[in-house]
Amino acid sequence: MRAVVQRVASASVDVDGETVGAIERGFLALVGVARDDTDEDAASIASKIAALRIFNDDAGDMNLGLREVDGSVLAVSQFTLYGDARKGRRPSFIEAAPGNAAEPLFERVVALIRREGLRVQTGRFGAQMRVSLVNEGPVTILLDSRKRF
Repeated sequence: MRAVVQRVASASVDVDGETVGAIERGFLALVGVARDDTDEDAASIASKIAALRIFNDDAGDMNLGLREVDGSVLAVSQFTLYGDARKGRRPSFIEAAPGNAAEPLFERVVALIRREGLRVQTGRFGAQMRVSLVNEGPVTILLDSRKRF
């Protein structure tokens, strides 16, 4: 499982002109599920997202997490995180899990982050979404459940 986590001042997701998820300060987490991902991968990614300390403290150091800044998470499924463009000009998505396998694991990530007591909004799984964000920093972190922490 992969996630791209961006520290944001605000972020939102629209589907067909309707805002389906929006947050102020927090993380936009784009989450991709691989074909062979398991609950263990979901738990690993959720734990890392919930515990990331990438907000600046008074000294300007990245020492604060979501709880300390009263932040939220906007989680958006994104199968293209498993796009492989090493050959040719059109990416292959063979490593991405099909929707019926990916959706429960994505929902598991969301549930586990909520279990940590954090507020989570989501996009709409499988929909064509418009994601808007104000990246703060900019700060962008790549997470991969296969690269153990």
